[in-house]
Amino acid sequence: MLALTLALGAALGLTGCGFHLQGHTPLPSQFKVSYVDAHDRQSDFVQGLRSALLVNGVILTEDTTAATATVHVLDDKHVQRVLSVSPDNLPREYELTYTVRFSVTAGDKELLAPQEVASTREYSFTVTELLAKENEEAILQAALAHDLVDVVMRRLSSL
Repeated sequence: MLALTLALGAALGLTGCGFHLQGHTPLPSQFKVSYVDAHDRQSDFVQGLRSALLVNGVILTEDTTAATATVHVLDDKHVQRVLSVSPDNLPREYELTYTVRFSVTAGDKELLAPQEVASTREYSFTVTELLAKENEEAILQAALAHDLVDVVMRRLSSL
């Protein structure tokens, strides 16, 4: 009986503090049927956003008139720049920045004005490990997109 009481108390305490499972972000009812408007529907960010919306119980539609909310991905890009070079003038470190600009509308009402979110990571580069470093860049780009999906989902849940 004591164990049941403690388990019930812990469950009530966790729900009372706003705890929710990772990956599940409660969204407002306006997002019940949503449309994701993006120029590049195959980008890491757009695919991650669509998956996150589905996990949170949103029905994604391809019909803009049936959608109760529309997430507009206005800009979705990643930029790589050299941070340092070797004495031989070969790149040693790169910085990868993933930037997303988005807005949210529900019918004619603007729920979220256009905003920009960005995430940056640095990685080292060695010419002798070219294939591995190209793979590392792709993995970092996917991780940055995932981080930005989490940021956008938190902003959507706060509406």
